[in-house]
Amino acid sequence: MAKQTYDESSIQVLRKLEPIQLRPGMYTRTTDPTHMVVEAIDNAVDEAMAGHAKNIEVILYRDSSVAVTDDGRGIPVGMHLEEKVPTIQVVFQVIHSGGKFAKGEADSSYKFTGGLHGVGVSVTNALSTRLEVEVKREGKKHRIVFAEGEVIEPLTVIGNCGARNTGTTLRIWPNTKYFDSPLLHRGELEHLLRAKAVLLPGVKVQLNIETATGFDVKEWHFHGGITQYLDQMIAEDEPIAPTFCGEKYLFANETFSDDEGVQWALAWVTGSGGGESYVNLIPTLGGGTHEAGLRDVVFNSVRTFAEQHGLMQRNVKLAAEDVWSKLCFVLALRMIDPSFSGQTKEKLSSREAVKLVAATMKDPLDLWLNAHVAEATKIAEQAIKNAIARGKTAKTVERRKGSSVAVMPGKLTDSELTGPDAELFLVEGDSAGGSAKAGRDKETQAILPLRGKGMNSWEVEQSQILANQEIHNIAVSLAIDPHKLDGDVDMSALRYGKVIILSDADDDGSHIQALLLTLFFRHFPKMIQQGHVYIAQPPLFRIDVPAQGKNKPLRKLYALDQMELDIVEARLRQEGVKEDSWGISRFKGLGEMDAVQLWETTLCPDTRRLVRINMGDVAETVGTFDTLMGKSHAGERKELIATHGNEVEADI
Repeated sequence: MAKQTYDESSIQVLRKLEPIQLRPGMYTRTTDPTHMVVEAIDNAVDEAMAGHAKNIEVILYRDSSVAVTDDGRGIPVGMHLEEKVPTIQVVFQVIHSGGKFAKGEADSSYKFTGGLHGVGVSVTNALSTRLEVEVKREGKKHRIVFAEGEVIEPLTVIGNCGARNTGTTLRIWPNTKYFDSPLLHRGELEHLLRAKAVLLPGVKVQLNIETATGFDVKEWHFHGGITQYLDQMIAEDEPIAPTFCGEKYLFANETFSDDEGVQWALAWVTGSGGGESYVNLIPTLGGGTHEAGLRDVVFNSVRTFAEQHGLMQRNVKLAAEDVWSKLCFVLALRMIDPSFSGQTKEKLSSREAVKLVAATMKDPLDLWLNAHVAEATKIAEQAIKNAIARGKTAKTVERRKGSSVAVMPGKLTDSELTGPDAELFLVEGDSAGGSAKAGRDKETQAILPLRGKGMNSWEVEQSQILANQEIHNIAVSLAIDPHKLDGDVDMSALRYGKVIILSDADDDGSHIQALLLTLFFRHFPKMIQQGHVYIAQPPLFRIDVPAQGKNKPLRKLYALDQMELDIVEARLRQEGVKEDSWGISRFKGLGEMDAVQLWETTLCPDTRRLVRINMGDVAETVGTFDTLMGKSHAGERKELIATHGNEVEADI
């Protein structure tokens, strides 16, 4: 085996668009080119959202290219002061460039946009075999052409136009080598364009699809906005109350910037609920904190209405799902500085969104419910009916367990509900367990503190495994007996849908994770096979950012590791936050977090990070566990450490 050297020549610096081309999955969805085209559409939408464009057109050509046109201001074409090349070239070739980093400032080009990543159309350019850009601006038509991200036709003036005739046209040829499928997801694209029209009353959105005989044209132009859209969504269902719609934007608020707020349309139906949410017109297919805020507001308002009007029945306890399951909704959030989980922006992670939805929607919803008592009573009665049905289901499951129900461990702080929606956190140490108990959602989250590192159960006989008190407590809490992968076990008795290992972000914490994963793989394998076991990822750093005027109050950010901390600090510099004005704290362990911090970072379903454990190749996994955990494999372990020890990152 050739000797590997690690010296100055080993350090590689990626230039321009090379990071995107080397790791496209970090910047866009690689199943198909749809999202890279959406990045171009989002730029046109931002122009419309800022009030500068009234028409957006997308053309799908038979040669698999796509054109996106808007009648906005046109991308600036003058020389960039720092880069010394045309600004339009900077926009398409430099990652983290754009006109959106100064959002919220008085001279900002865009006040509300879909994010602050700054890699949007640079992704489109990097992953295209060819990209043609034409800009109408300041009475002239300009053109620049890229191939594989590089300029092949420099910026030139190709004609004249009227001074008021402005806009941008991109024609994109996606590079199929970066995608699993070369075909655009046409249904997703149509849905997206239609939604943009719904959320931008007065803006015409058009999709032209080239055929052998011409073009099929689809056009959307909604005057009724999201109310009209929701009515169409529920056209085949039967509403039990009229649609509740409205919008509210804040001014002179101590917490939020001017014009931040929410637009909404809600309808309760007899069938299944569901909805769509958007942030600055970006569709958030994965939901996120704004939907969590809506869920909280709706649940609390309906529950309060039911209690105040004497509708609650004895021994019936409403849960959020009882109210939420029959709700259809469209929610459009407007935020100056949204944060998303990943570049594809499918899930909002901004914690402030929960409070923003509450601040804008709670009072209007309370007033609407009390102004429509008959309809609100139907909504509350439907939720109560769901709660009663849920209670009967829970009792049925309890009866299946038989009469010999084990007494729950004394250390277990149980959740009010059990079943698929309930979660059990196996927490390292009593200190962290105390914070977790105080910060948890008592309705669905249970806490079981573990003492020490526990036992290596890899070579322990299954008949002897419950002799260990910690493992006995885990088994009793789950209501699942130890079993083999091919053995019989009553999985319907499982009391929690998720079992989440929560340990410190250090070597001891990793050791505890390994011991617990050994336990589940060896003695409770169907828990892993059916996707019930998770590892929580608590942050290592907290970043305290001072207030930046009225638009950006004091903020508290978190970073998972050093790499993410570097990204957060780079983002703060791009926002114009003064260097070294923010404070950085490193958590030595979970015990240092108070209840609020633990909830925000690790317990809250909308902001935490979980890794689901998969079974993988069983034979290969067994071999790995044998090497790592087997007492008779010390020699193999020593060889493994000698070979790969230099790859391990350890806290010393």
